Amino acid sequence: MTFIRKIFYLFLPILLGSLVGLIISNFIDYGLLIKPLLSPPGYLFPIIWSIIYILMGLSFLLYRQNYNDLKVIKIYYLQLAFNLLWSIFFFVFKWRLFTIFWTFILLGLVIYLLYLFYKNYKPSFYLNIPYLIWLIFATYLTIGVYILN
Repeated sequence: MTFIRKIFYLFLPILLGSLVGLIISNFIDYGLLIKPLLSPPGYLFPIIWSIIYILMGLSFLLYRQNYNDLKVIKIYYLQLAFNLLWSIFFFVFKWRLFTIFWTFILLGLVIYLLYLFYKNYKPSFYLNIPYLIWLIFATYLTIGVYILN
């Protein structure tokens, strides 16, 4: 595997996440929303997502160094696309109810990806556990924001 390909796998999620962050930056209304109990302050989201995106990229890089299962590759990129589109739907279009359903689809994709990682390459599975935990929490926040607003 070339050095360029390794860099691509490692940094693609953080690069795309940063791009989406720039796209939505003028639309973020988190501070104006009534938020459910346990909602973190807004400044934590970019920190948490940066960590998750780096872990996600590292997990995929390690997987690709060892395996080349097309199903895993497709699910990885599909869940990444669903992940990135969530912010646009939630903040730019304000589709709060829609994002609840979108989140459940994303959760299903990530659970399936983790299952495939667990079957094929356990380090990639373990690196994505924080992602799954955060998505479960994000689902709670999404539902809470919809109900309260």
